[in-house]
Amino acid sequence: MEGMQAYGAGKAGGAFDPVTFLQQPQTVLRIVSWLFSIVIFGCIANEGYINSPKEVEEYCIFNHNQNACNYGVFMGSMAFLCCMAFLALDIYFPQISSVKDRKKAVLADIGVSAFWSFMWFVGFCFLANQWQVSKQEDNPLREGGDAARAAITFSFFSIFTWAGQSFLAFQRYKLGADSALFSQDYTDPSQDAAGAPYTSFAGDDLESPGAGGGQANSDGVFDGSSGYQRQDY
Repeated sequence: MEGMQAYGAGKAGGAFDPVTFLQQPQTVLRIVSWLFSIVIFGCIANEGYINSPKEVEEYCIFNHNQNACNYGVFMGSMAFLCCMAFLALDIYFPQISSVKDRKKAVLADIGVSAFWSFMWFVGFCFLANQWQVSKQEDNPLREGGDAARAAITFSFFSIFTWAGQSFLAFQRYKLGADSALFSQDYTDPSQDAAGAPYTSFAGDDLESPGAGGGQANSDGVFDGSSGYQRQDY
């Protein structure tokens, strides 16, 4: 029974094992995607804006296209927050007792991860194109070149890390719920027991010894017809 799972996690209420959690493929991919988003955000935010000796205003190193830098910074910061949110969900996921809620979480993982994979594909193409058409005279010293190439490279890698997360979530969805252990309306037994009304042990026809029916029953038991003799004191 311990090996039975619902959407990749065992029965609710188990203890959290950080070593096992960190060894899961989905956790590894989330941490890698989290690191990639930091690199992309940091490279563009710190070295993505430069100015020429003749100009005071800073401009984006990607072909003077401010939208390219804004896109990279926005995507990096939002991907960072999204990775943190899904890591928190992965930690809480085994404690979800309802199979329906687990199904919703897995479906959300599939959709969001696929969305981010597509957005990083768009970002990679956008940044690579703008870097390719950048003019040499706009940046004769090629300042920030390493940062720009790093942002493009890790945008490319992020396509596959997020696609991998979507694939693993789809595998968990295919596992479904084990009907031998879970039902679609499964809830935590501790929560169900708290709301259950108290039921008496005996039937409703039993009465307390002090009631009138008890006295009548006593007279019937100790008469001579039952083989017992009344004791007189």
